[in-house]
This record gives sequence, C-alpha cells and structure tokens, in this order.
Amino acid sequence: MNETELKDQVIKEFVNLQRIKAAQDKVTEIEYQERVLKVRMQALGIPTDDLEIK
Repeated sequence: MNETELKDQVIKEFVNLQRIKAAQDKVTEIEYQERVLKVRMQALGIPTDDLEIK
C-alpha cells in the first residue's frame, strides 16, 4: 500500500466514524458498517469466520 492509498483508507475510516456518531440509529449504522467491512475483507481473501467478539 502506498502513501496515497493509506491516506485514502484513513479518510474512509474517519468518515465512517463520523457517520456512526451522527446516526439517529447507531446500532443500525454500526451493523451496516460491519457488513460493508466484511464484504471488503472477503473480496480481499480475508476470512471473516469467527471474527465476532463474544
């Protein structure tokens, strides 16, 4: 990952946190963000089984 890609990733993470903070229904927003991240991880070949903290 080059510097530009890293900056882009950090900006995306910041935007997502701002969305969660501003959401009327924080639980729904967090669940949405989680689904998006799992899809991105799976697309990169990262296993998403057993990621849940219980």
